[in-house]
Amino acid sequence: MSVTLLKAPTSDTNTQDTQQERRRARFRTVARAALADDRVRTVGRLAVRHASYMAGGSRVVARRAWESRTASRYERMIRAAEAAGLLDEVKEWEQRGHQFRAARHKRRMDLLQLALNAPKAVASATVGAGGVLLMLGILLAWANHDVHDVLTPIETVVDLVRWGAFIAGVVWDPLLLAAPWLALAAVWAIGQQRHTAPQWALPAQVRDLGGPVTPSVVVTAFRDLGIAALRKSIEAMGDVGAAMLSPIVIAGCGVELDVTLPTGVSTEEIQGRRRKLAENLNRHEHEVFITIPEAARTVRLWVADSGALDEPIGASPLVTDPDVRADYKAGRAPWGQSLRGDAVALSLYQRMLLITGLSNQGKTASLRSLALWLAFDPAVKFWIGDLKGVGDWRMFEGLAEVLIEGPTDEHACAVTEMVEAAVKEMEARLQAPAGTVHAPLVVIVDEAQVAFMNPLKDDNKLPYGGKKATSRYFMACRRLHNQGRAVNVTLWQGTQDPTDENLPKLVREGAHTRASLVVGTESQAKMALGDKAVDGGAAPHLLRQGLDKGTVVVASDGIDIPAGEASITVRTYFVDTDPAKEIAERAKQARNSVATVHQLETVKDVDPLADILAALGTAPRMRTQEVLQRLAGRNPGYYREWKNGDLKEFLEGFDAEPHKSDGVMVVDRQKVVDALAGRAVA
Repeated sequence: MSVTLLKAPTSDTNTQDTQQERRRARFRTVARAALADDRVRTVGRLAVRHASYMAGGSRVVARRAWESRTASRYERMIRAAEAAGLLDEVKEWEQRGHQFRAARHKRRMDLLQLALNAPKAVASATVGAGGVLLMLGILLAWANHDVHDVLTPIETVVDLVRWGAFIAGVVWDPLLLAAPWLALAAVWAIGQQRHTAPQWALPAQVRDLGGPVTPSVVVTAFRDLGIAALRKSIEAMGDVGAAMLSPIVIAGCGVELDVTLPTGVSTEEIQGRRRKLAENLNRHEHEVFITIPEAARTVRLWVADSGALDEPIGASPLVTDPDVRADYKAGRAPWGQSLRGDAVALSLYQRMLLITGLSNQGKTASLRSLALWLAFDPAVKFWIGDLKGVGDWRMFEGLAEVLIEGPTDEHACAVTEMVEAAVKEMEARLQAPAGTVHAPLVVIVDEAQVAFMNPLKDDNKLPYGGKKATSRYFMACRRLHNQGRAVNVTLWQGTQDPTDENLPKLVREGAHTRASLVVGTESQAKMALGDKAVDGGAAPHLLRQGLDKGTVVVASDGIDIPAGEASITVRTYFVDTDPAKEIAERAKQARNSVATVHQLETVKDVDPLADILAALGTAPRMRTQEVLQRLAGRNPGYYREWKNGDLKEFLEGFDAEPHKSDGVMVVDRQKVVDALAGRAVA
């Protein structure tokens, strides 16, 4: 029996591997540097351009030759006329096709007959030509009195044939060598004339970066998306894909159409190729929007006119109209323009609002413009917490009853207590006699992520921030979302760069109006707007950071959204700080001035430790589940959301956490009494 020993890797092998890896890394570095060089890019564009000219010119020549020999041109025109419903043109093209086939048949029959008659015709021509030359020779000999001149015409013809053959022999080889190059030059010239190269490879002066959107352009764009099933289906269609398209209609600064996809192609595949589709339509990615209407297997395209979305939309009516008025219940705030160029207004009546996005994209200005419009309704009250604290909301001094400004954790605590005070106001209104009319109270928290991420705790060891049921800010928001709108208490929040930590799921889902500026990822887009809106085509993650400032994607029943769509994209009016101050001054003249408060008294909402002791009663210990039930019975608005983990986390702060007794978790009354005593001494 033989045994094969495996040889362990040697140092030489390791050295070779290291050298190969270094060579690969050096190659990658050189390749990246080369691709970043403008000269390399220019040479690459030239190579692609001229190669595309030759390939495209060859296709054009081949197609021309094919159409000149077949009836494919007439068949194509018949299919197009059928798709357009032009029956008269269908008949006309059928007649032309019939005439072409008849003429082609006649030519072919003539050629067959010519093949039969050719030998006789050649023989007759040879005999006739020989007879003529011989007659000319006889006449020449008679005139010159020389019998040798009889063959002179024939000899002359023979000499001409000899010289022709000699010249052909000299020219033939160079002509044979030059023929391919002449053919390439011809197809190159045709390709250059037809601009068959990709748009990015063409010279800047001849690029078509904004041509009209026609049915053929759209069908070609879909065919070239790189989806094999879609391409095969389009090529197999009798009308070359025209039946897929609805009529193209003008929609604002662009056009809109529906495209019905063939079986085997999903709408998700089309959405995932938005950039390539835009490039195929000679547009930038941000100029093409894809949404999913109610019809099955259908995508709705809105294609902007080239460059239209980079033009400003004009000033807000708040700036241009000195007589602007607001009505909280029946009115709508002028917020901007849709991509179609239509004015967009938003109803704020009893709607919780959330607007989010990356930093420095226009979130505060978009939120503030709504509040400025609403300020012209004298009945509306404002409580505002600005956790940026740079003066963006300072013009509301004298308009807002409460205005807290500052970025620190202490300011976040003050804003939390402001929201809790709004909860107390809501509860008081809920207990008012039936029929009581309540003035609208709008609670605004800008940069709300600061409140959610606040690490401080109060004297009862309850955290101000966080996303658990023990978080004061989180619970105050939840309670307003649950019951506030019934008594005209609404919460507006602006936050940036949403995550589950700085914008908890239950809070973002409690907003009736959800708007998002540009965000980084699709998952953040779903946090901002919800899965349904994003799955239906909402794409704030595809907006351009820095270039699409103030552009928001909105999901709300308070705004007019086109039928069959789940959201609308709005280019909001930008109201800068100085114009905002002037608008605020006009609003102050239209309503009674108020003395703005900058710090509310601390709201002693609940004392969980005392409530736990009351829930325990005289029992030395009690199961945690029963304690939670009794707490919820004492104060359902606050304790309904508490779970075992929340109770445990809270009591751990006082060294009174639950422990096991007889196999179940219990709360010890004596530990709670000691915790209360220790807190009182402290």
